[in-house]
Amino acid sequence: MPKNETDSGRFSYEGLDRVIHEKARLGLLTSLVAHPKGLPFAELKRLCGLTDGNLSRHLQVLQEDGLVSIDKRFEAGRPLTTCRITTSGRKRFLDYLKVLESVVRDAEAGCAAATASPRLSGA
Repeated sequence: MPKNETDSGRFSYEGLDRVIHEKARLGLLTSLVAHPKGLPFAELKRLCGLTDGNLSRHLQVLQEDGLVSIDKRFEAGRPLTTCRITTSGRKRFLDYLKVLESVVRDAEAGCAAATASPRLSGA
């Protein structure tokens, strides 16, 4: 089959942001998008199944990249850390999801084509 010049890099998915694509950070951002007012550290830890140290490190990466903001204060004499997705973080995350959706569409189309063609499906 001849290669089509328009297919060059067709499946490179440049929009899959490495900062977001890591499993734990993807979960954190999804949790924060679902809770626009933010989440306390302990609740985010519970939702994403992370340890204190892992959560802190992933939040640090996301904060350094401008995706989340972290508010540390005291409430009733106890420390309270609240994490929120930033406006630019929300936009970047939604852009990332659009690219991820194209990955899913391409994979589904490839699977459908393989299933429809006995030669491609190994039959």
